[in-house]
Amino acid sequence: MDCVNTSGKRKTAVARATVKAGTGKVTINKIPLEIFTPELARLKIEEPLGLVPEMSAKVDISITVNGGGVMGQAAAARTAVAKGLVAFFKDDELEAIFRAYDRTLIVNDDRRKLPKNPLGHGARAKKQKSYR
Repeated sequence: MDCVNTSGKRKTAVARATVKAGTGKVTINKIPLEIFTPELARLKIEEPLGLVPEMSAKVDISITVNGGGVMGQAAAARTAVAKGLVAFFKDDELEAIFRAYDRTLIVNDDRRKLPKNPLGHGARAKKQKSYR
């Protein structure tokens, strides 16, 4: 068990996580998780670590995220972290714990924007018409 690379995606955000044996340090784009802002995004990324604190204390996780918005990046990062922990420890029970808690910890969220249509301002909006 030396080093595992995993990735997570949400909308247009892509997170790549490197998990290696260590002392429980987590960095996101070289920023320690403890001082990562906004707080809501930090709490979202900490979810898989909080479910198995004894395992997450044995590894160092380095995450690089790009694309998308703040919360999309946070969701991508948490997926990458959860996948990384499962791959590093090669533990099916751990994967079952994550799946039972929230399926998106293991499975990427594949929802995307609908394309804009020619008749309106967006994907569903249409120009209004009036006959009278």
